[in-house]
Amino acid sequence: MADALKRLSDEGVAIWLDDLSRKRITSGNLAELIDQQHVVGVTTNPSIFQKAISSGDGYEQQLADLAARKVTVDEAIRMITTADVRDAADILRPVFDSTDGQDGRVSIEVDPRLAHDTVATIAEAKQLAWLVDRPNTLIKIPATKAGLPAITEVIGRGISVNVTLIFSLERYRAVMDAYLAGLEKAKAAGLDLSKIHSVASFFVSRVDSEIDKRLDGIGTGEAKALKGKAALANARLAYEAYEEVFSSDRWAALDKAQANKQRPLWASTGVKDPAYKDTLYVVDLVAPGTVNTMPEATLEATADHGEVSGDTIRGTYEQARAELDAVAKLGISYDDVVQLLEDEGVEKFEASWNDLLKSTEAELTRLAPAED
Repeated sequence: MADALKRLSDEGVAIWLDDLSRKRITSGNLAELIDQQHVVGVTTNPSIFQKAISSGDGYEQQLADLAARKVTVDEAIRMITTADVRDAADILRPVFDSTDGQDGRVSIEVDPRLAHDTVATIAEAKQLAWLVDRPNTLIKIPATKAGLPAITEVIGRGISVNVTLIFSLERYRAVMDAYLAGLEKAKAAGLDLSKIHSVASFFVSRVDSEIDKRLDGIGTGEAKALKGKAALANARLAYEAYEEVFSSDRWAALDKAQANKQRPLWASTGVKDPAYKDTLYVVDLVAPGTVNTMPEATLEATADHGEVSGDTIRGTYEQARAELDAVAKLGISYDDVVQLLEDEGVEKFEASWNDLLKSTEAELTRLAPAED
């Protein structure tokens, strides 16, 4: 069953699960995925927590305790989400130890309402790292313009980071620059660079969703022939940028100080268009030193019928550039697409967070002890 996942892992792709819930932790399901499906990490986001906590499964006792303490809804959410991340981190600790900290990691995101506030993002990242208090945590910071200096500051303090919501090649280069600047800051402060890790979450399927919609609007045969190509091309060129940055003289100086490369992580890898094979954003994005975080349906599809045939990224750069150029020649603005996707990404996570606030507040009110 898991042969395709093993082959993927053997090719140097770290398999992470893009989901977490208390039931997944307490039922033994997460441990089972680690043991049987080569899962070596977990990512969360506001939408995942909104879905998990709103289901109520496994959260009632903690919610009742929080209601009895009359905590604010914001504090309640932080207590609940950090508890899940802490428990998941403990389950993944053997993987963390056996990979020298490379994998076995669990990500938790700063409050998405802070995406455009650098100072608040830094403060929130420090607080989350303290609350979870596990060495195998990654704090997720969005790759907004305000997020970039926050990444440098947080890395500079020795806190490992998962940079999220990256859509454009230009922004990805800025993210890598922010990471290197953070490492240089940490080095100057005398911190152990070997303990600082980072991944850069480059979003995939949403790029096709938006560009395909615009190609359908054009409606020509030439436009339709380009459907389903832009997202892979974009991600492959991101890997080219990764190879370039992490073979530079600037990186060499940090490498000598035992720094870790910031691995590209393919996010949003569930296929949105049913016309595409359900393993598209997994088997066509294979290269060493990458992470693929998959929703469970994509993980199961890859295990069941994924065809892993070696490296599917290196050697494709010219073709990838040609495909993005062809899209641009049809009048579709790359800059417009990636900015729209970033804006929508922040808005979606903020909407999920607000939904989570409302549903949690309702539960706290329902479970509050009666006044004497």
